[in-house]
Amino acid sequence: MAATEQLPLEQEFDYETLPSNYGLGRNMLAGAFAGIAEHSVMYPVDLLKTRMQIINPSSGGLYTGLTNAVSTIYRIEGWRTLWKGVSSVIVGAGPAHAVYFGTYEVVKDMAGGNVDDGHHPLAAAMSGASATIASDALMNPFDVIKQRMQVHGSVHKSLMQCAKTLYRTEGLQAFYVSYPTTLCMTVPFTATQFVAYESISKVMNPSQQYDPFTHCMAGGLAGAFAAGLTTPLDVVKTLLQTRGLAESEEIRSARGLFNAAAIIKRQFGWSGFLRGMRPRIISTMPSTAICWTSYEMAKAYFKQQSEK
Repeated sequence: MAATEQLPLEQEFDYETLPSNYGLGRNMLAGAFAGIAEHSVMYPVDLLKTRMQIINPSSGGLYTGLTNAVSTIYRIEGWRTLWKGVSSVIVGAGPAHAVYFGTYEVVKDMAGGNVDDGHHPLAAAMSGASATIASDALMNPFDVIKQRMQVHGSVHKSLMQCAKTLYRTEGLQAFYVSYPTTLCMTVPFTATQFVAYESISKVMNPSQQYDPFTHCMAGGLAGAFAAGLTTPLDVVKTLLQTRGLAESEEIRSARGLFNAAAIIKRQFGWSGFLRGMRPRIISTMPSTAICWTSYEMAKAYFKQQSEK
């Protein structure tokens, strides 16, 4: 090939056949960039979701809906409250998403997801499940700290102060009491999301060229579908991660997935498992769109650099 001859666009941005010198490290850097972008932009909506999922909140934390929650928080606590605890996800999301997308690419390749241009839903599901198991082990403590800082009336002012207080009063187990529940939620969530993303991408962009619009739409739709499906487990996770702040003795002594689910069912009925579904979908749809778009953009950049 002559030095001046350019690669066809389809070959230049074919993500299923990355060059040998692309490297796992660059996938992880792309993933870290995607994670920080996703969580930072959508953090206020995530805070609203947490507030609306709290069981038996204090009087100042009672909201009739999403709009009421926004106006009440803004009026009483100020707009900065919507970003309270964001430092926790910024610190944790970079490394966790680096592990997330690094694992995704490795397992997807090992499972045969890059063999040809065909549809590989099983490989996508396996890579998604493996990615979330690895990344959640790293992210779960930061998620606990984040939610402790998000709830109404939280006295925690910083990431380190919250972590120290939580460790001193509840021990190391407080950072991982929700991990089994988190995996019960995130494994099906991520497997569903990855299958949906890969499937929608194949339909919308069969040539697999770099296309920000396709990545954005496929990521958003996949995230919304997976979020709605796993909301009940997210409610259980929130109860376990914020149990130390509850006024109810029953909630403070919640021991795990099934015990927490029984408390929700007893106090609110089946509708209790749908608490916060609307803000969860509203936050997840754009956040996954941002995540996948950022990841593919960073991936495209690193691939271009490796081919120079």
